[in-house]
Amino acid sequence: MTGPAHEAPGPVGVIVSVDPDRFADVVRAARGAGLTVTGEQPLLGFLTGTIAEERILVLEAVDGVEAVDRERIMGIPPPDSPLQ
Repeated sequence: MTGPAHEAPGPVGVIVSVDPDRFADVVRAARGAGLTVTGEQPLLGFLTGTIAEERILVLEAVDGVEAVDRERIMGIPPPDSPLQ
């Protein structure tokens, strides 16, 4: 008998700070590391995208990647909430 099936976690949203002088090369390498790019800000040196949790360390090791931060979803309670 086997245990319950474990589902692999879905992709994680990340914000990636990269060397703006090598932006195109770093984006290409980040994609090779498993990043699905959803947004690019070449002048600022930032990418947004999704990647499997287990690939984040690989992404952080890409030459030209300066930082990888997980996206954080913030919300506010509805107007009729007692917390307002």
